[in-house]
Amino acid sequence: MTKQTLSHSELIAAAPEQVRSAIRHGTYNGHTAGLAAGKLQCNLAILPERFALDFLRFCQRNPKPCPVVGVSDSGNPNLPTLGRDIDIRTDVSQYRVFKDGVFIEEVADITALWADDLVTVALGCSFTFENALLRNNIPVRHIETGRNVPMYRSNIDLMPAGPFAGKMVVTMRPIPQAQVEQARKISARYPHAHGAPIGFGDPSTIGIDDLALPDWGDAVEVKEGEVPVYWACGVTPQNVLLDAQLPLCITHSPGHMLIADVAEDAETTILPPQ
Repeated sequence: MTKQTLSHSELIAAAPEQVRSAIRHGTYNGHTAGLAAGKLQCNLAILPERFALDFLRFCQRNPKPCPVVGVSDSGNPNLPTLGRDIDIRTDVSQYRVFKDGVFIEEVADITALWADDLVTVALGCSFTFENALLRNNIPVRHIETGRNVPMYRSNIDLMPAGPFAGKMVVTMRPIPQAQVEQARKISARYPHAHGAPIGFGDPSTIGIDDLALPDWGDAVEVKEGEVPVYWACGVTPQNVLLDAQLPLCITHSPGHMLIADVAEDAETTILPPQ
C-alpha cells in the first residue's frame, strides 16, 4: 500500500512532534524552512566518539557557523535536551553519509548505519531567527517562494582544531535596504542560531562569484532596493568533516533540519527526563 505523502504547506502549522512523526514514518521528506514556527531547528554532525572532542573544540572556536545546542551520549540516538521523543536515526527528512571523506549516499533513515560509538552534535540553524524577521515584517524570500535557502562557500577562514579546519559556508537573504540594520539587531538576539550577519553587499568580498549559482539550496531574486545579507551557515561543518576524511560521518542534507521541541529563544534547552 502506498504511503500518503504530505506537502510542506500541509505541515506549515504542525507542531514539531507532528513534523517529526511525518518524517519518521516516511510521509514527508522535504526541507524544513518555515516549519514549526518558534521552535529551534538544528544542523547535525554524527561522528565516531574518538573524533568528537576535537570536533567540539572546533565548534567552540568557531561559534558563528557552529553554535552547539545539544550533544548525545555515545551510541544513544536520543537527544533528551532537545525533545522527549527524538530519534536521530529517523527524524531528519534527508541525511548525507560520508566515508573516508567521500560522499556515499543521501538517505531518509540511518538505522542500518547506527553504531554504539556514534555521537550526535546538534548545531543551531539560521531558520530559527527567520520567524522573528517575519514577525517584524522583514521579508524572507526563500520562504515566500517555497524554496530552500541559498548557501555558498566563502573565503572566510575558520580556526582549526585537531583534524578539523576549512572555510565558512554562508546563507544569503535579500533584505530591503531600509531594514538591514533591523534584521541585524533581530538576528543578533539568537547567538545559538548564528547570530548577527557576517556581512552584506558585494558577494565577491567574501569569495562568492555569482549569487545566482548557490553551492546548496535554491537561488532567489535580489530585487531593486534590496541588499544581499550573509549569515554564517550550519553547513560549514559538513565541509570541515568532509576534509577531515573521517571513516564515517553523517550529516543532515542542507535545508533538512532536525526540529526540536524547545523554543527558539529558550534560555536553556534542558528538558525533564523521559
